[in-house]
Formats: sequence, structure tokens, C-alpha cells
Amino acid sequence: MSWLEETTTALLAAFPEGVAAMPTADEIPQFQVDRGHLRAVAEWLKANGANMCLDIGGVDYLTMARTPRFEVVYHFLHLPTDGSSNGFGKLRLRVPVPEEKPEVATVSDLWEAANPAEREIWDLYGIRFPGHPNLTRILMPDEWEGHPLRKDYPLQGPRANELTLEPADVNRFHPFKAP
Repeated sequence: MSWLEETTTALLAAFPEGVAAMPTADEIPQFQVDRGHLRAVAEWLKANGANMCLDIGGVDYLTMARTPRFEVVYHFLHLPTDGSSNGFGKLRLRVPVPEEKPEVATVSDLWEAANPAEREIWDLYGIRFPGHPNLTRILMPDEWEGHPLRKDYPLQGPRANELTLEPADVNRFHPFKAP
């Protein structure tokens, strides 16, 4: 039995309350993890061979009228380090995050690669990661207002409502029509 098969079975057995298997469109098994169980699941995965955090991403489902509005998606990788032929395996965790309290426990102390990814998600979506050692902006300037990948963010930025457009600016985006 491969690491991936063993791990997926053991994960569901270890966390019957907070983890549920989800259908997947590819060969990467994915699980929905309750926000309150993420830290324990992450520690369990780390102890059971998930030795690399490939990526963490944020999703805003505002326009899909989905509840909860946000989701944080984790991709983990197992690379055999003992020379065994147990093969590598990828695993995906999806953590729903409510709009009212957008925060998820940090995993940056378990996998260093999570540090900049969590900062990016906070910067662009406003999802906080309590326990993160340096949760500051990473892509946007420090004085930036808001989180630009949220679906309700103004298309021209937070100052869009304050701008006074000259006729030439308006015509640049909307072709001039003679009266």
C-alpha cells in the first residue's frame, strides 16, 4: 500500500469529526477540514510524512453565493526520505472560512514554505493566521487600503470613489458618442 493510500485512510480514522473526504477532478485526494481542526490535522500530517507544503491559496466565493464565503486550500507533498519505494504522494486540504471571522491557525512553524503563502493570503484576501510570526503585507505597499483579491474590492482601488474623472479619462474607457 502506498503512502497516499495509507495516509488517506488513517487521516479519516484519526479525525472522524473534523475531516471529510471530497470528490476530486484530478488524482489528488482532497479533504474538507473544519477550521478548528486544521492545526491538529497539519501536525498529524507532518508527523506522518507530509514533509513539504507545496502551496496555500485563498478563494473568495462571494459571486457564487456560497457559504462560507472564503476558503483556504493547502497542497502537501510526501517525498520518501528513507530510500523506500513507497513513492511520493500529494494531498489537498480545503478549509472553509467564514466572512465574520476570517482566520485560520498558522502552519508556518511546521512548514517554512507556509510563511510567505500565509502572508500573501492575508495581504490579498484579509484572512488572518493567528500565531504567524510576521503577518505583514508582502505584495501590496504597507499603506494600501483593503485586500484587492476580494470580490467586493473596487475595480480601480479604494480611491475610485474619490476620483474626479476628466472627460478625456471617461472617454478612454467609454467611447465618445456625439449628441
